[in-house]
Amino acid sequence: MSEMITADLVDLDLSADTKEAAARALAERMIAQGRVTDLDGFLADVAAREAQMPTGLDGGIGIPHCRSEHVTEPTLAFGRSADGIDFGAPDGPADLIFLIAAPAGADDAHLTILSSLARQLMDEDFKAALRTATDAGATAALIRGDEPEPTPESTTEPESTPESTTEPESTPEPETAPAAPAAKFKIVAVTSCPTGIAHTYMAAESLEKAGRDAGDVEVLVETQGSAGFTRLAPEAIAGAHGVIFAHDVPVREKDRFAGKPTVDVGVKAGINRPAELIGEVREKAARGETTSGAASATPVDRAGDTGDGYGTKLRKWLMSGVSYMVPFVAAGGLLIALGFAIGGYTINKAPSVAEHFVWTQTDSWAALLFQVGSVAFAFLVPVLAGFIAYGMADRPGLVPGFVGGSIALTINAGFLGGLAAGLIAGGVVMAIQKVNVPPVLRGIMPVVVIPLISSAVVGFLMFLVIGKPIASLQRALTDWLNSLSGANAIILGIILGLMMCFDLGGPLNKVAYAFAVGGLANPTEGSLKVMAAVMAAGMVPPLAMALATTVRGRLFTKTERENGKAAWVLGASFITEGAIPFAAADPLRVIPASMAGGAVTGALSMAFGCTLRAPHGGIFVVPLIGNPFLYLIAIAAGVCVSTALVVILKGMRKPAPEGGADGAGDAPAQKGEEPKIPVAA
Repeated sequence: MSEMITADLVDLDLSADTKEAAARALAERMIAQGRVTDLDGFLADVAAREAQMPTGLDGGIGIPHCRSEHVTEPTLAFGRSADGIDFGAPDGPADLIFLIAAPAGADDAHLTILSSLARQLMDEDFKAALRTATDAGATAALIRGDEPEPTPESTTEPESTPESTTEPESTPEPETAPAAPAAKFKIVAVTSCPTGIAHTYMAAESLEKAGRDAGDVEVLVETQGSAGFTRLAPEAIAGAHGVIFAHDVPVREKDRFAGKPTVDVGVKAGINRPAELIGEVREKAARGETTSGAASATPVDRAGDTGDGYGTKLRKWLMSGVSYMVPFVAAGGLLIALGFAIGGYTINKAPSVAEHFVWTQTDSWAALLFQVGSVAFAFLVPVLAGFIAYGMADRPGLVPGFVGGSIALTINAGFLGGLAAGLIAGGVVMAIQKVNVPPVLRGIMPVVVIPLISSAVVGFLMFLVIGKPIASLQRALTDWLNSLSGANAIILGIILGLMMCFDLGGPLNKVAYAFAVGGLANPTEGSLKVMAAVMAAGMVPPLAMALATTVRGRLFTKTERENGKAAWVLGASFITEGAIPFAAADPLRVIPASMAGGAVTGALSMAFGCTLRAPHGGIFVVPLIGNPFLYLIAIAAGVCVSTALVVILKGMRKPAPEGGADGAGDAPAQKGEEPKIPVAA
């Protein structure tokens, strides 16, 4: 902060009585120094940030801050109020006010100031010195952390006299065995806030300090926020006696801490009353209270858990990218398909609607749908790459992931390039995160160092090393799809049908779906056939289960028959997961039957040459399908095959001694009791 605050930016007699007036008074000093160009514009940005979350902290501190296009260079102004100003802190007004201004986009300076202040403001001596300071220049130097110049007296050591060198003789004392150190109460904590810098690290430092002050408490803190996070060692969590969550955003991988006494509070509580939180968790531990069960976590939160094998981690990372990509696929693909449906297949040659749009012309509306959908669809590969990297390395992986995905589009590496870019970006960020850096630099790592280095590395690799080979592979795959005909196309349809129906919405299903959707980024006749086959096969399992519960209801429980009614709608909407309740109850019969029907449908769809430009929608996008009548026949054939097989397989179950009605192999149900269906033979 050597040049961010000077004596001219310090007001030791701040006379403002509101936080708006305080911000204006300090901002006027910035204007006078040429640090801010537009006073009202800058104050509007400060007010907007203040509206998101009050910046008052317990202990009489206010830290209004913002990034603004009206700031010329990173600046910190300090004001001290005799009467105090309300910045929203629970304990009352603030007398120490820090106004932080950073240029738009200058995250490094902004977060560096916040991180540095976060640590200094936990020092009671630092705050006391600010409250008693009488000179603006000395105050600025104190905030900057300048070392005081030694006085002549302090550099001259007193001469020692001969007497001072003579130590009196001491009589030896009897040796005593050193007392064994008392076992410490171990606490693991997680701190996090929306920005991931100021409150996150203030809470962490506050908890650690409170543990040291207690003497018999050891606190290990995992800081989560914009910097991502380095997981606490599993051994540290396993050996902890209690857990403290001080957070304003969800705790990542919260289930790691399940089964231990836990105190869960907001991040400001970690700053303001750490000793009390430590006392609470000790009391819970003494009573034997623990959290129950594993906390819920998103797929991204769970991606790459420490105990997973590499194959499992890779699958989770890829599924993370696919899960975030799907909404872009659905929105963009359906809008594009509607544009084609309304305006015909030449609508992609229409001029930009920003330059030419006629409200009364259908073609203009079709062009609007198509162009909006194209914009949304253009995010497909960057989002895939970005969120694969996110699943691997958390938020620091987003920038290089998106950059790599965009490069994949630029060099025509397509869907395969996006997969590679995401994995490379995540790997590079994870490698950088393993480098030990001084605590003072942690604030700039996620917003400067990691994005800068990782983006440069990913860009170099994508442009100059692996991008071209992947682009060649993508072209070869596209040419292969376009050349598919006859037996080859049918075989591909069978494979895709089996994949879609094997795990009913699981990883293998998503791989097949992602393969099909990837082809829509640069649609060709072959890729449109693949998309049609994938959607048709995915509709078969729930529709088959619905039909089976209708024609042979006695083979199913009452609950399954009710699920069968919903499966009609789910299957028609291309929601393969509608068959999961049936597969969970009887996997050895339902899954093989579903796979057989899916293979039939996939093969017929490819054989009929059906095409589909929409990535989702089920029967509701039939008008957008090439050869729609044959497409419906393919689906119906697969549904009939699956239905027949599941009925036959369920009917072949070995009957109980008493026999069973309708060949179901069940014991006769007692009155008021549902038939009992074995889970598997």
